[in-house]
Amino acid sequence: MSYFRKLYSRGELPHRAKSVYIYLYDRCDDEGKTWPSVKRIAKDLSLSENTVRRAIKDLEKAKLILKEYEYRSNGSCTSNRYYLL
Repeated sequence: MSYFRKLYSRGELPHRAKSVYIYLYDRCDDEGKTWPSVKRIAKDLSLSENTVRRAIKDLEKAKLILKEYEYRSNGSCTSNRYYLL
């Protein structure tokens, strides 16, 4: 069975969330984590940054990803880390 079959059959997920999930999956490491910026995802998928943020919220709500906030040593924000569940 295809890895994405469960994703495709989830009718409650909008297509934006499915696209972002596949993007994250394609860029994750062996531990299932990845950390592209919202800006990078938006550019690569030709989506707006707001659309990517909504997709990430959709994926969190569906318990397909876990978002972890990342900070630099000076306390400023950097790209979030995403874990595929």
